[in-house]
Amino acid sequence: MPDLSFAVETAESVRFAAVPTLAFRLRVENAPPDEEIHTVVLRGQIQIEVTRRRYTAQEQQRLHDLFDGVERWGQTLRNLHWTNANVVTGPFAGRTIVEMQVPCTFDFNVATTKYFQGLADGELPLCLMFSGTIFYTDPSGALQVSPISWSKEARFGLPLRVWKEMMEAHYPNSAWLCLRRDIVDRLGTYKSDRGAMSWEQALEYALDAAEGVVHK
Repeated sequence: MPDLSFAVETAESVRFAAVPTLAFRLRVENAPPDEEIHTVVLRGQIQIEVTRRRYTAQEQQRLHDLFDGVERWGQTLRNLHWTNANVVTGPFAGRTIVEMQVPCTFDFNVATTKYFQGLADGELPLCLMFSGTIFYTDPSGALQVSPISWSKEARFGLPLRVWKEMMEAHYPNSAWLCLRRDIVDRLGTYKSDRGAMSWEQALEYALDAAEGVVHK
């Protein structure tokens, strides 16, 4: 019966993708190595193990919205579920390499985006937990089906620069913020009343007004 193990070799941004997408290069190994695997239907759940890295004072401040004050991090610092991803392998014996693609959002209402943006540098400590189904041939030549054990996982440190460079390529000098419809309506009225040429300028005027800056 197959016994699969998993490891992430690298991760990089997918060039020319329609949306920001990371590709994890995943090594899949089987024991015994001479067993013929027809295919593996693989499901991966990716979590961010936030307790596995240190945080500077600036990062602690920027992550306040997520985890509250540092004095409460003993209770609030918990793994963040990032996303789920699927991939199907081709036939192999011993080992194979597959690419697991993960679309990413830049919506600042999403906890993982807030976490990524709150970090200055270093790595994102990830845990990939696997499940799925293995189709293989037994010694008699008969096709067999076996589930992947829920204990199968792989850890990987994703360089933060890979995520930031990907987002900068898709949204240069920009960020996405989802607002309630009534707030958008009020901002639209404010934009017209102030003669702002863009939504960005309307927000800039509103922020300046809150700080006492007067626009002529």
